[in-house]
Amino acid sequence: MDRMLFTAMSGAKQSLDQQAVVTHNLANAVTPGFRAQLMELQAVTVDGEGLPTRTSVRIATSGADFTQGPVTRTGRGLDVALDGDAWLAVQASDGNEAYTRRGDIQIDGNGMMTVAGHPVIGDGGPLMVPLGSEVTIGADGTVSVVEEGQDPDTSAAVGRLKLVSAGDAGLERGEDGLFRAPPDGTGVSQPVAADDAARLVSGALEGSNVSATEAMVAMIDNARRYEMQMKAIDSADDNAQRANALLSLQG
Repeated sequence: MDRMLFTAMSGAKQSLDQQAVVTHNLANAVTPGFRAQLMELQAVTVDGEGLPTRTSVRIATSGADFTQGPVTRTGRGLDVALDGDAWLAVQASDGNEAYTRRGDIQIDGNGMMTVAGHPVIGDGGPLMVPLGSEVTIGADGTVSVVEEGQDPDTSAAVGRLKLVSAGDAGLERGEDGLFRAPPDGTGVSQPVAADDAARLVSGALEGSNVSATEAMVAMIDNARRYEMQMKAIDSADDNAQRANALLSLQG
């Protein structure tokens, strides 16, 4: 069988994988605080008999684009835009601490503050507020409430959002879209210490850093690359069939 089949198949598979990443990014072009997923491909020489004339492709790295997205004023008291390299701590589905730039905070039926369904972590764990109360969030993450029927001037602090400043290279994206600190020597991701100097902007949201235009161009480029690899596979198959036919005639 022509070895070109294997190299073309490798390229086609990686084109599909990269297309899946681009499609995922495009689907989150309007998700607050979303960080675009990145994939880097690397050419690898195929070892074997003869000259090294064939190369395969593999994924070299997979990370995220930490470029800040556009900040838009919403006027909603529960919307927060993280300033600089600050991140908001939330509780992941496995119960461990994770981090996000998404700031459209909601309050569920139990009074728990959540982001995309994940409890928001405060000084002593997930933050709770009285149902029906008016909630305000300060620049340092302090959460204050005015309970229903009370004077607006009698606001009381009920906790403080945990904000961390881990730096771009200090966090890794998980399969759930949340970010965590790299695992330590035991393979466990440890919580990042809170940064008292971290700040946020209340009444605003940071948008996704995905460019819909660039994503569409990348989708077209990946589709054309995949078609090219499939044509190479068809050519290799045609060559094999013609070679078999010649061998049959000679036999």
